[in-house]
Amino acid sequence: MRRIEFLGSPMDSATMSETVSYIAERIEKKEFLQHVVVNVAKLINMQKDNELAESVKACDLINIDGMGVVLGARFMGHDIPERVAGVDLFHNLLDMSSHKDFPVFLLGAEEEVVSKTAKKVKELHKGINIAGYHHGYFWNDEEAVVEQIKVSGARLLFVAITSPKKENFINKWQDQLGVDFVMGVGGTFDVVAGKVKRAPLWMQNYGLEWFYRVMQEPGRMWKRYAETNSKFAWLLFKAKVKSTFS
Repeated sequence: MRRIEFLGSPMDSATMSETVSYIAERIEKKEFLQHVVVNVAKLINMQKDNELAESVKACDLINIDGMGVVLGARFMGHDIPERVAGVDLFHNLLDMSSHKDFPVFLLGAEEEVVSKTAKKVKELHKGINIAGYHHGYFWNDEEAVVEQIKVSGARLLFVAITSPKKENFINKWQDQLGVDFVMGVGGTFDVVAGKVKRAPLWMQNYGLEWFYRVMQEPGRMWKRYAETNSKFAWLLFKAKVKSTFS
């Protein structure tokens, strides 16, 4: 894996298999690893949210999730082998955990969603050890949830809370969670539980998952994507001009 700098954010150029192998190695050695993925929306939000930017930069492993970032980084001359989508990495890490008997903890989403996710995970990944799970609405008593995770014996923690709350929560409590690996997975639990449908594979491959989300929730998503995508295009244009004439 190779770390690059793109639009003010560090990120790691890596394949899915390299990422899983590296994470497994760190967990086996009990070396704590804080993980995050970056996409177009997160890159844009990092420009104005210093706390989010610092939380991302503090991570040991920063994967590229989102074809917009993959293509943009390639446009700037970086060698990016592939996209490492958070939802796919989640399932790959669960496969790895079931084979190595690493207990996992699921944190986030609504109570009904996280409980369905735990059930579905057990169906999809035979032998997986779910050390525990908890919904994502615990902000009046964060310490109690952190303690629950710590005493569960989990080695991996997956946090399905919206950005930037999940990044800031992980960065704030990382030393007290008692796990070896922690990863923010955004809306992954909604997908696994069947609350939200993921885009067809061909749309994923062409970087059109954002368009699929717009079709599902046009009233809420079109403005968000129009704003973030246009800002991303402008930042990319300025970066390319600067690199060309510097």
